[in-house]
Amino acid sequence: MSKTLILTGVLIIVFFLADAIGLGYLLHQQKWVILSFFVAYSFLFNRLIELGFKEKSKNFIPFYLSSVALRLILSIIFIAIELYRGLAHQELFIANFFVLYLFYTIFEIWNLNSNLRQNSEK
Repeated sequence: MSKTLILTGVLIIVFFLADAIGLGYLLHQQKWVILSFFVAYSFLFNRLIELGFKEKSKNFIPFYLSSVALRLILSIIFIAIELYRGLAHQELFIANFFVLYLFYTIFEIWNLNSNLRQNSEK
């Protein structure tokens, strides 16, 4: 989880720098809400993966696949709720959400891959 918090800290700095150097128009006004969603989901993802590792590799695959399905369902619900509320600049919101979705997904896969390598060496 600490690596995810470091990633989030870097993203917060990038958000502030984008505003400071005049690139704030590339970020939606709801960027903090989107970032909060991904931090909350990452926390949930880490807990599910820890539960999967507790039972050795016996339950890991079902836990991982359930977390992938949960990520997709929660993302669709989150976007639907935000769009239903009548969000301005909907295309920018979806683009920002998609970029952060890919960023967090790639980071979590990379992090999970390094954890699996460590566990396979034991």
